[in-house]
Amino acid sequence: MARIEIDGQPYDVLDGNNLLSACLSLGLDLPYFCWHPALGSAGACRQCAVIQYKDAEDKRGRLVMACMTPVADAMRISIAAEQARQFRSDNIELLMTNHPHDCPVCEEGGECHLQDMTVMTGHTFRRYRGLKRTHNNQNLGPFINHEMNRCIACYRCVRFYDDYAGGKDLQVFGMHNNVYFGRFEDGALENEFSGNLVEVCPTGVFTDKTFSAHYARKWDLQTAPSVCAHCGLGCNTAPGERYGELRRVINRYNGEVNGYFLCDRGRFGYGFVNSPKRILKPRLDDQEISADAAESHFRQLLKAGKPAIGIGSPRASLEANFALRTLVGEENFFLGLEDTEHILLNTIVELMRHGGIHSPSLREVEQADAVLILGEDVTHSAPRLALSLRQAARNASFDLAGSLHILPWQDAAVRNLENQAKSSVFIASICATRLDDVAANTYRGSPEDIARLGFAIAHCLDESAPAPAALGDAEQALAVIIADNLKQAKRPLIVSGTSCASLDVIQAAYNVAKALPATDKQLMFTVPECNSLGLAIMGGASLQQAFERIGTGLADSVIILENDLYRRVPGPELDRFLETAAHVVVIDSLENKTTAQAELQLPAATFAESEGTWVNNEGRGQRYFPVYPATDPVRGSWQWLTSVMENSQWRHHDALTAACASAFPDLAAIVQAAPGADYTVKGSKIPRQPHRYSGRTAMHADIKVSEPGQPHDPETPFAFSMEGDTGHVPPALLPVIWAPGWNSNQAINKFQQQTGGHLRDGDPGVRLIEAAGTLDWFGDIPPTFRPEQGRWRIMPLPHIFGTEELSGQSPAIAERLPAFCVLLNFLDAETLGVDSGDPVEISSLLGISILKIPVQIEPTLPRGLLGITAGLPAFQSMKTWTQVTVKKVNQEDRL
Repeated sequence: MARIEIDGQPYDVLDGNNLLSACLSLGLDLPYFCWHPALGSAGACRQCAVIQYKDAEDKRGRLVMACMTPVADAMRISIAAEQARQFRSDNIELLMTNHPHDCPVCEEGGECHLQDMTVMTGHTFRRYRGLKRTHNNQNLGPFINHEMNRCIACYRCVRFYDDYAGGKDLQVFGMHNNVYFGRFEDGALENEFSGNLVEVCPTGVFTDKTFSAHYARKWDLQTAPSVCAHCGLGCNTAPGERYGELRRVINRYNGEVNGYFLCDRGRFGYGFVNSPKRILKPRLDDQEISADAAESHFRQLLKAGKPAIGIGSPRASLEANFALRTLVGEENFFLGLEDTEHILLNTIVELMRHGGIHSPSLREVEQADAVLILGEDVTHSAPRLALSLRQAARNASFDLAGSLHILPWQDAAVRNLENQAKSSVFIASICATRLDDVAANTYRGSPEDIARLGFAIAHCLDESAPAPAALGDAEQALAVIIADNLKQAKRPLIVSGTSCASLDVIQAAYNVAKALPATDKQLMFTVPECNSLGLAIMGGASLQQAFERIGTGLADSVIILENDLYRRVPGPELDRFLETAAHVVVIDSLENKTTAQAELQLPAATFAESEGTWVNNEGRGQRYFPVYPATDPVRGSWQWLTSVMENSQWRHHDALTAACASAFPDLAAIVQAAPGADYTVKGSKIPRQPHRYSGRTAMHADIKVSEPGQPHDPETPFAFSMEGDTGHVPPALLPVIWAPGWNSNQAINKFQQQTGGHLRDGDPGVRLIEAAGTLDWFGDIPPTFRPEQGRWRIMPLPHIFGTEELSGQSPAIAERLPAFCVLLNFLDAETLGVDSGDPVEISSLLGISILKIPVQIEPTLPRGLLGITAGLPAFQSMKTWTQVTVKKVNQEDRL
């Protein structure tokens, strides 16, 4: 720590930090634009000027930029000195010379960092009357609006997009005070994290295009803490609602998970909540019925005939799955996962429980100094993880900078060292990945070959680990290189997951992690859905076992919870199962193939209208809360299930959460994920609506002149109102980030222990599983993959904009879906006599065919593999076909 003096007051601050960060961490107000806690200092805007004094006798001092000045013990500075204050005022007046001053029509209005800093600096009157520089705006795709005339040239956008996120298609053009931030030509921004420009930009240059379609001011949005539903990482989000419609999703800071940033799927995938495919009324045999009638019929089905089975879901909450398990009985509860995914998730849970290797948070991932990725293209399977791994690749340059006495926040200086030092990132994957540009070496192979490489690396690290037989010379040499780099690392990280659908790959990843000599080693597994790990921790039988239960006549009714089973097994197999069942009840929020087969459909609330707990891939239990009440008769899934239980004691969500926690030792801590519904601040619930919320008295004036009462929420600590106290609330219950003078998301610095660090009182969520014990080596090493003449193996490849079920219903995401095609190695394409764009016919060994799928040549795909985009509707049943035949479509068949 260092002791410094600011305007005559002594403060203790972190040594080595910059003055701006130190001042903000102390809660002091100092304006800035170009600096960002995650991006470091650039010194571009000159807005954070302060006076630094040489010693106690120095009365004049000198002007310095706080973001570029390191703190030092006994330093004396002044923020309030007239010279500094005048400089900041003059500077912002110059920055605003060409700004259009269009706050009334700007979508950033009311949450604009530029507005906050302008007011903070005292610039309230525009004197400039000359002509203003103007720019043409660009079409940047379905996610982002572009209004370049609002730019103040802080350079945050390109520093995030290019330097931090690895983008290539956003540049800065021009010079001096006439610069342009955009693409070389119109077109969708290609980087998967482009949506962060909305929050990174301190003005209204980049705004949310999906929000523009149903815009409302920030102060008119009702908000609640939530968790992203679109992958297994559990990023924290803050959805906003107006007039019963979800309007947008923004980042909610969690110092251990997502930090300041979201992926584009998490930010723009919310459109499914407003989809015309929403199930809004109960239906019995395709006829709408009332909620009471649906409940009554549900009870009758449960009492009639043989026992019912329940099929759970990795996208439903722990509480909903537990309620279903309790309703049908443990022996009749099935996880809703096909056999392969079921085995993989059970193995991952076992490794996390008893493998003795720490599963890191995303923040810990960023500290890794050597990384091995086995079998994953994380940009597509766990997008936010890719952003963290990209930062981990820079750690060697930070170490080198430290040896040269360059402080880590001096961004340009550290980046100049990146060509001289990069942390070792090795990627073994099916084909090329979006992280290849930061990789020291890459390997392409089948799942068997990736696993064999992993087993070889483990053996190189520890000779007692089993070694694969007959490994090729090139693979052996690569294994030695990777092992040497991992062995020298202080914080090595192994990343694997379920994308390859290979148990061998997961076991090989564990062997490598177990063999590492470092004490601070980490093993992270990615999982496909928001509660995949939570469902696996709960335990249950597989989907195929559910089919057997109905097929053998031991049960005759099935209750399906938020799970489109047609995405998991071939259609004909599922058709037989549903036809055999006497009664089919489906609880879901969106129409899909499974709901179309239901005798009784029950409308489920989405994450934005209900509460629950999800467990992310790290093993962190996190609570999400309804942003607005579900419209009757829509209910939370847990409410439908508990309403038909005999003598149920779980009429409230907290009781259900507590019962779930007591039933499973690994889930015991979920009651600590957030305070219960009885939590109040000074006797009042926490308001979801900000104190400037407007129009409430007129919202329903077209229906009734008198204002209706606000909905009551007995399940959470929140009120559907602006009344109440936001005071000092736990981070898990922060509905909106706001502080006096700080209306933008930059206000988060007022809630952190240190700027860019953890939240005061701890980050949301609770760790449920901690590494313990150790397991034996896995030794069942697969043989080398040998392509069969005339046959290909299907490899479903995840895609950020195509794989996940819910986000695919968002119109903006739908515009970015990948092309409908199959990927082939160029040698396999040559064998078939096809080229890119030519159609082929794919047939399974079961006789199922898909006709006229265009080919795309992928040179990095190994021979004998057929790549498809996992999750696209046309490919849903194909993921279970292990072997297929492919033939060229003849000219006459095309017509």
